[in-house]
Amino acid sequence: MRLSVLDQSTVVTGRSPDASIRESLALARHCEALGYHRYWCAEHHNSESQAGTAPEILISAIAATTSRIRVGSAGVMLPHYSALKVAEQFRVLEAIAPGRIDLGLGRAPGSDGRTAYALNPNAATAADQFPAQLRDVLAWTAGEKLPEGHPFREVRAQPGGPTVPEVWVLGSSDYGAQVAAFFGLPYCFAHFITDGNGTAQALDLYRRTYRPSDRHPEPHAGLCVWAVAAETEEAADRLFSSRELWRLGRDRGVYTALPSPEEAAAYPYSAVERARIARMRETALFGTPEKVSGQLRGLAQTHGVDEIAILTTVHDQQARRRSYTLLAEAIGLRTVDGALAAD
Repeated sequence: MRLSVLDQSTVVTGRSPDASIRESLALARHCEALGYHRYWCAEHHNSESQAGTAPEILISAIAATTSRIRVGSAGVMLPHYSALKVAEQFRVLEAIAPGRIDLGLGRAPGSDGRTAYALNPNAATAADQFPAQLRDVLAWTAGEKLPEGHPFREVRAQPGGPTVPEVWVLGSSDYGAQVAAFFGLPYCFAHFITDGNGTAQALDLYRRTYRPSDRHPEPHAGLCVWAVAAETEEAADRLFSSRELWRLGRDRGVYTALPSPEEAAAYPYSAVERARIARMRETALFGTPEKVSGQLRGLAQTHGVDEIAILTTVHDQQARRRSYTLLAEAIGLRTVDGALAAD
């Protein structure tokens, strides 16, 4: 099984948001050394929780400071932008790191409605154009002509080159599954957003309706999950407490910096909130590396995937790196020199 990384450049209490970007650069190098397959950067706007507003810029910095790991977006929220500009950006990234760039595309705004409008005044209708935009991005990134009659058929996305970015569709509903299947593209389901609800349905729909493409004759699906591992259950429980409190806010539409375990311990939880946390823990992936790696393998087997991207948001950055190390060891990833992953 392949393991990959999703990074939201999470903002935590007590540190400036810009530090989260530099921590992303360091984590990418760390995970490359451990044998992770991909490193994907998320896009969010006007958020106190995530500092990753421009994945294309962060991808460039990571690609320039790594040598093996694939680097990409999870994702670029296409309705905010011109399809041509996105294609040009990722053609440049492909020139920086040939054969290592992934272009993950999503339809969700990654923000509130007002911010989406600030990014694109046509935000109210832009999402409806997602399939047409995706068609154009695919042609431009591959150096192919757009369909006959298209007003931009003679426009080219530079720089050209012998390799092209690998395009993925990302989603947390049936919609993305259908779009990915129609265009014959790899599909990654955001299991961590839905807590697993709808995962099996979306992946089944994707596989049943898949139309083979030249680059991808067979469907290729992945999952993105939230997970954290520590040497003991107690240590993992403490790390998870930050996410518990943050998720309570997220479920109310409040996006704040990730609290510390100390802040979580001091919070006066109501009975309703404690009940919500108890339900959350039923499906959450946290614990010792043996426990979490077993859960990951179980998810992979249940959903028929051979690749899982892991999102780990904890307050202590050293604990986050350690978690990725422990999971690499438990799964048996191979490091750059071919040895089993170890600290």
